[in-house]
Amino acid sequence: MLKVGLTGNYGMGKSTVSEMFRHLGAVIINSDRIVASLLKDESVKGQLMGIFGVGLMNPDGNIDKTYMANKIFNNNRLRKKVETLLHPLVLMRIDDSAKKVKGGGRIIIVEVPLLFEGGYQGQFDRTITVFTDRKTALARLSSSGVCRKDAMARFRSQMDIRTKKRLADYCIDNSGTRSHTGSQVKKLYQLFAEESRNQFNKGPRLS
Repeated sequence: MLKVGLTGNYGMGKSTVSEMFRHLGAVIINSDRIVASLLKDESVKGQLMGIFGVGLMNPDGNIDKTYMANKIFNNNRLRKKVETLLHPLVLMRIDDSAKKVKGGGRIIIVEVPLLFEGGYQGQFDRTITVFTDRKTALARLSSSGVCRKDAMARFRSQMDIRTKKRLADYCIDNSGTRSHTGSQVKKLYQLFAEESRNQFNKGPRLS
C-alpha cells in the first residue's frame, strides 16, 4: 500500500486531480470531508464555541461554516487555534481510513490542503502538489461564484505555491487542458502502482 498526500492552493484543482486518480483505481480520502464530519461532533462544536463564541452556531444548532471561514481567513491567531484543535483529529481519521483499505498494492490518495503548512508530509510515502498560476485559479474560482476578495484571503492564508512545488516529491500542472492534466496523473499512477506492488511483493511471507 502506498499513501500519497495530495495538496495545492485554493482553486488549483486538487479535487479534479483526485477524481482522475479515483477513476484509475486509487482510493481517495478527502480531509475536507473529514473536517465536515468533525464539525457535527458535539465535543468539537463545544470547543469551537469556546474559540468563536455563540455567533458560530446557526439556529438549527449546526456550525455556520461561512462565519467561521470569514473569521479564520482574516485572523491568523484564530486560524492557528482551529488548526491545533482539528488537525490531529483529521490525521487520526485519515490513518483509521487507510488501515481499513483492503488488498495489497493499493494506492491511497489523501487530499490535504494544508499538507506542508502543517508539516504533515512525514505522514505520507509520497507527496504531490497540484498547481496553476494565480490568474488561472482566480478565473476558475470566479466562474464558480467565488469573489476575488474571498479568494485572495484564502491565498494569503496558504503557503506560496512555489514553495509547495519545491517541497513536493511530484508536481502536476493543472493550468492547461483536462487532457494535459490527465496524462500527468496517469503517468504518476503507473509509477505509484509499480512502487506499491514492489513494496507488497517484498513484504513478509509465511513459509
